[in-house]
Amino acid sequence: MAFPALFSIVNPIGAALIFNEVTTGRSRDERKRLVSRIAFYSLAVLLTSLWLGGYILTFFGVSLSALRIAGGLVVAVRAWSLLMQPEVHEERKASAAGPAHDSHEDVAFFPLTMPLTTGPGTIAVAIALSSQRPVSGVRTLAFFGGLSAAAICVAATVWICYSSAGRIEALLGPGGARIMSRLVAFLLLCIGVQIMITGVIGVSALLTLPMPART
Repeated sequence: MAFPALFSIVNPIGAALIFNEVTTGRSRDERKRLVSRIAFYSLAVLLTSLWLGGYILTFFGVSLSALRIAGGLVVAVRAWSLLMQPEVHEERKASAAGPAHDSHEDVAFFPLTMPLTTGPGTIAVAIALSSQRPVSGVRTLAFFGGLSAAAICVAATVWICYSSAGRIEALLGPGGARIMSRLVAFLLLCIGVQIMITGVIGVSALLTLPMPART
C-alpha cells in the first residue's frame, strides 16, 4: 500500500512539469544538481514522517485506531480535492515554487522539495501509513523496512521524472498530466478509505471485548 499511496500524493509526473517551468532560466548542470538534492531531501522527509510520525502521535495519547481513522480521513479528503480540482492544486504548487525561477540561492529544499514535492499532504499520508504498523514483534521491523523501501522507490521516481521533465512535458502536456493526476488521486482516495476501515475495525473490536467480571 505504501508505494502507490506515496506516489499518488507526491505525483512526481505532474510535479516534474512544474519543476520544468520554474527552473527554465537555469543551466542544465544547475538543474541536475537541483534534481539530486530534491530527491535526497524528499527521501529524508518521507523517512522521517514514516518512521517517527506515528510514534509522536502515540506519545501524545492518540490510539492507533484513532490515528488510522483520522489519517485515512485526511488522505481521503486530500485525494477528493485532487480528484475534483487538480488544476487548483497544480496552480498552488506552481505559485509556491515560483521564487525558484529567479533566485540564485539554494532552493532545493524550499520551495522545490517543500512544498512542491513533499508538502504537508505527503507528510499526512506518510503518518497515516505509519499508523498501520503492528503493535509489536518482529513484524514491526519488516513493516518499516517495507515503508522505507517504498520511500526510496518514490524518491528514485522523483529523480527520474525531474531529470526527464522536458521529455515528460513534450509527451504528456498539461492535459495528459491532469488525466494522470485524476487517476492517481482516485487510487489515493481508495487507500484513504481502506485506512479508515482498518481503524473502524479496530474500534469495533475494542467495543466488543467482554467486560471483566466483578469480584
